[in-house]
Amino acid sequence: MTKLVLTRARLIDGVRPAVDDATVVVEDQRIAEVTTGPVATGPEDQVVDLAGRTLMPGMFTCHFHSTYHELGSQPNVPYGDEYPPSYLALLSAHNLNTALRLGYTGVVGAGGSHHVEPGVGRAIEDGLIPGPRFWPSSRELSTTGHSNDGVPWHWNMPAPGAVRICDGAEAFRLGVREEIKRGAKVIKLFVTGGHGTSSPKHRMEMTPEELAAAIDAAHQRGVLIRGHLVNKRAIMIALELGIDIVDHCDEMDDEVIAALVETGAFVVPSLYFPKHFLETFGSGLGFAAEAIAADLEHMYATIPKAQAAGVRFVLGDDYGAVGFPHGTYGGELRLYCEHAGVSPLDVIGWATANGAELVGRSNDLGTVEAGKLADLLVVDGDPSVDIAVLADRAPAAVLKAGRVVHGSIDPRPT
Repeated sequence: MTKLVLTRARLIDGVRPAVDDATVVVEDQRIAEVTTGPVATGPEDQVVDLAGRTLMPGMFTCHFHSTYHELGSQPNVPYGDEYPPSYLALLSAHNLNTALRLGYTGVVGAGGSHHVEPGVGRAIEDGLIPGPRFWPSSRELSTTGHSNDGVPWHWNMPAPGAVRICDGAEAFRLGVREEIKRGAKVIKLFVTGGHGTSSPKHRMEMTPEELAAAIDAAHQRGVLIRGHLVNKRAIMIALELGIDIVDHCDEMDDEVIAALVETGAFVVPSLYFPKHFLETFGSGLGFAAEAIAADLEHMYATIPKAQAAGVRFVLGDDYGAVGFPHGTYGGELRLYCEHAGVSPLDVIGWATANGAELVGRSNDLGTVEAGKLADLLVVDGDPSVDIAVLADRAPAAVLKAGRVVHGSIDPRPT
């Protein structure tokens, strides 16, 4: 069988520091060998000299709204109903392919409109359209009058959009089951206000009983469940009940860190959007500007402590919100290195090994090891030294299951 042999690579395997002069052999969609020694090749094999370019695992973005485009720019339209479902499907496909082109071979949904994401995910799996490995999300589940239920009633016309309203524990249990029936692999809950919503962060949008029922229903079906969780009380309740992913976690402190380590839940801080929002609108936000700035400074100081304690962080943010377009993902990489003081190598670990662990695929994704699927990036420069080479431009090549899907590996016989 024909092999792809990538030689003279600066290898970042997703766990350890970079190694020079590595060779990675790809055969039948998987990594067959990783070595710094000689490799036997045949006349039919494709041998590519990477000439010192970095070879690393494909990345994961784990808070992704594939159907969102300038969300919030049409205030009198129900949330998530800005476009027809057919248009949303095309928008979802476009945004997912953008993520793939920029090196994200794995994408985890965090809320989508009209059950579009499961259909687009199936189209990718069936080879109908290009895209990353995709874990599609449910609509956002929360209660009547929660932060994103504040739009006009739309004259009592049905407007399911990106929201499903559930009131009471059994309604949440039913809601989770129906979203899974329609193809969701990730359930999204809106548990509190805060972090970019119109409600204050101390506000609880769900009761503990509702939260417990939703988490139990998702886990009974073997599906991940995540929550928009900002205030400490809600975070601690959700962790005790077994939530898989904490979105934002703005009031993380020593007690929350200990609970995160004990439970193994993942955290998506999603700090790039509030930072961008603050810089874009500045004093126009009034007193809210000071609150956003304070939350950012708190998280910048707390994340390194949590990282050292063993909290499992992953990447992702609210791309598609107003003024925050898809395709600007690199700013997030820069933020955690430049403002939170996380090392580039650790941030790469968030994006690779941690992402694979979150979706339960660390056995075949997330690191460059023999036997794993060959989801790989070729990068000009070393992002473990200078994150900008990954943040500021697309990888030279993106491989999914050993096949180049964007860019070029520029084969040169050796």
